[in-house]
Amino acid sequence: QVQLVESGGGLVQTGGSLRLSCAASGRTFSSYVMGWFRQAPGKEREFVAAISRVGLSTYYADPLKGRFTISRDNAKNTIYLRMNSLKPEDTAVYYCAASAANRALVTMVGERTYDYWGQGTQVTVSS
Repeated sequence: QVQLVESGGGLVQTGGSLRLSCAASGRTFSSYVMGWFRQAPGKEREFVAAISRVGLSTYYADPLKGRFTISRDNAKNTIYLRMNSLKPEDTAVYYCAASAANRALVTMVGERTYDYWGQGTQVTVSS
């Protein structure tokens, strides 16, 4: 079992930045591929980014490349999502997720590939 707790969300103006954190319980954190997803009001949850077990590889949704950066610190059982140049359309609840699957990150964009989910943190970007 892995428990995930996100933090760092809030209200930010257009063009601002935020860093989300996701703290994981358990001693096997480094055995999980980790991902970030988001769900905007009235929309389906969508993939944001994923990071490999030791953090050497990352993968992003194409529209977010260059603005968002995923990273992890296995010593702290934590992953991060740095979000820059935020836009109102980035407003959403952001979720972190953990997957025990050992697959290429490009195949880790679907919700069903993840086994554990956090409760989400709200990010609101004002115009």
